Amino acid sequence: MVTTKEHDERVAKLTFASVYPHYVTKVERKGRTKEELHQVIEWLTGFNDSKLQQLIDEKVSFESFFKRASLNPKAELITGVICGYRIEDIETPLTRQVRYLDKLVDELAKGRKMEKILRV
Repeated sequence: MVTTKEHDERVAKLTFASVYPHYVTKVERKGRTKEELHQVIEWLTGFNDSKLQQLIDEKVSFESFFKRASLNPKAELITGVICGYRIEDIETPLTRQVRYLDKLVDELAKGRKMEKILRV
């Protein structure tokens, strides 16, 4: 699936710090914890709690966030539809990576078992 250049640029410039509180609210509202959210983020990106906080404090863009990440090799197993886009069909790597994270947060909020979320 081809996303528009404007969409990809908007995603790249969005700061992780601006989206992170929404992730926390979403999972906690559904009875999951911030610690579980951090576990999911660390699985995808390799960022531990202190590194994650540093990136939030720096207000890094998603572009910078994913450039610094060590993406989990199993990330390509994340499939499905998020925000109206089929993840596996998104051609722009950065947009696909951001949607990976969105999908994992959704799965966590929907009560999916951690082993399934982490593709164990």
